[in-house]
Amino acid sequence: MEKTLNVQGMSCGHCKMSVEGALNNLDGVSTAEVNLEAGKVDVTFDESKVNVDTMKEAVEEQGYDVNT
Repeated sequence: MEKTLNVQGMSCGHCKMSVEGALNNLDGVSTAEVNLEAGKVDVTFDESKVNVDTMKEAVEEQGYDVNT
């Protein structure tokens, strides 16, 4: 399953690494790719292992706001 998250507050390479790292650490997430210019994160995941709310929490724990 693929989902695009709208993430506010990402502005640099460190932001990109923080968000991608937080998502990739979740069981069930196979890829997370940040587009800084668009403020979006494309996530490919196994919906039997992880859901959007869990991914949203992981990103928010890094200090960013998620609008789904």
